[in-house]
Amino acid sequence: MKVDEIRDAMRGRIWQSIAQSGVSLAALPKADQDALVERIADDVLLEMDELIGNPQSEAGAPAPPPLAQSATKPGPDGEEQILWEGRPFLTPFVHYLLTSERLLTTRGIFGRDHDNIELVRVKDVDWHQGLSERVLGIGDILIVSVDSTDPRAVLNNVHHPEEVFEIVRRAMLSARKKYHIIFEQQM
Repeated sequence: MKVDEIRDAMRGRIWQSIAQSGVSLAALPKADQDALVERIADDVLLEMDELIGNPQSEAGAPAPPPLAQSATKPGPDGEEQILWEGRPFLTPFVHYLLTSERLLTTRGIFGRDHDNIELVRVKDVDWHQGLSERVLGIGDILIVSVDSTDPRAVLNNVHHPEEVFEIVRRAMLSARKKYHIIFEQQM
C-alpha cells in the first residue's frame, strides 16, 4: 500500500471516529476541520513510523537519523565502510544499507531477499518527493545502473531523501574515482 493510500485511509478513519464520538465540529469552518484532520493523520503516521522501526535511546528520546560518515572518507586500509542505513516509511521488513562499495536492499521476515548494486555500476541517481511525501519528510531515491538484469532500483519512502541522495551520489562518485570508471553519455 502506498503512503498516499495509507494517508487517505487514516483520514477516513479519523472522520469516522469524529462522527462516532458525537463531538460537533460545526463551530469550525470546513477548511479548519479539514486542516485539523490532515494534521492529525500526518502526526499519527509519523508516530506509527517511529514506533515501527526507529530505535529509542535509554532516555526515551528518538535516535538521530542514521546519516553516518561522509562518502569521501576512505576506511582504514581500504575497508568497506557503512555510509547510511535506513528503511522505508511504515515498512519494518525492508532494510537499506549503503556502504562505500555497494547498496544492499534486504526484504523479508523469515525468508530474505537481497538485492545488491555495486556503486561502480551506478550510472545515475535522482530523487523524487510528492506533496504528501514532502509533508511527511520522505521521498524516493531513483538509481540507474548498468546491471543488465535490473538496471533500475528505487529506495522507496526514505526519511530525509535529499540528504540520502547526496550520500548516495557522493559514494557513487567516490567509487568511480577509486576504480577510474567513466561513463560516456549518448547525445
